[in-house]
Amino acid sequence: MKNSGRTNLLWLALLLAPGAFAQQQFAALGDFKLESGVLQECRIGYRTFGSLNSDQSNVILFPTWAGGTTEQLSGSVGPGKLVDSSKYYVILVDALSNGVSSSPSNSKQQPRMRFPKITIRDMVNTQHELLTRVFHLQHVKAVLGISMGGMQTFQWMTAYPGFMDKAVPMVGSPRLAPYDLLLWQAQIDAIQTDPAWHGGDYEQNPARAAEYEFGELFLTTPEHYNRANRREQVLEQIAQATKASGGSDANDKIRQCEAMMSLDVSLPVEGSMARAAAAVKAQVLVVVSKYDHVVTPGPATEFARLMHAQLLELTSDCGHLATSCEAPKLQSALAEFLEH
Repeated sequence: MKNSGRTNLLWLALLLAPGAFAQQQFAALGDFKLESGVLQECRIGYRTFGSLNSDQSNVILFPTWAGGTTEQLSGSVGPGKLVDSSKYYVILVDALSNGVSSSPSNSKQQPRMRFPKITIRDMVNTQHELLTRVFHLQHVKAVLGISMGGMQTFQWMTAYPGFMDKAVPMVGSPRLAPYDLLLWQAQIDAIQTDPAWHGGDYEQNPARAAEYEFGELFLTTPEHYNRANRREQVLEQIAQATKASGGSDANDKIRQCEAMMSLDVSLPVEGSMARAAAAVKAQVLVVVSKYDHVVTPGPATEFARLMHAQLLELTSDCGHLATSCEAPKLQSALAEFLEH
């Protein structure tokens, strides 16, 4: 999409029409100013579901989780699913460095580790640009997201507090806890110490086994993992993961890990979480998982307290995947929150 076409009325009519596109779309944002520099020829992927109502009051923004894509996220959208597209106009957005939007793996001007470091704030700023310049929206009903999508939601509610009526960060964080930092840095180290790394100019993704192992170790809990797996299959699954092609690009993963690690919504207010919370205008439902080992719930729980926000605690031993394991409970709470 060219910049000159942003005011094209035919395109806008098609974009916001009933039954709008669910296929992959892209917006060209040109050279985009980041907190660390400039991202050349920035491109943002998105998909839309549902119909925009007459007063444009039913828009929900739903960004992706770490390594996730809108293709994967689309399974959470529709009647009877997490976000009901028969009621809401849902805009799914591919976060920077997910392999669809501008990323180390697909940038022609800044490929691989020449791709600049990004922040969660950069992701949110590109999404704000998408909504205001492409969709011509100045306000949405809600912003919500899961995991890194929840981190983007915390950033949205503090960076653009008047832009949404409601916000629902799910298993996300306004600032990663020490344990979380350790996890993400360990994954970066596993990639960069692999002999196949070559400073990011690898022929095949390095640290395949380590990526699989980190996921298996931290996404759920020991109790859940032991119940779901047999001793005989564990080492074989690791071997298969090592040989498997595909998976997230290592350079893409590093840039998203760095973005999550640098997140701190209190930075603009001299490190005060209380002041950051006081700036939030939206009604907020914070969702945490009690046994989450990927994004530990402490920072989100404390921020909810500072905001006097609603808090939903998921308590299954599914850990970070509790939003899936407890989907009926989460879906019911989210539907009620959005409606009232």
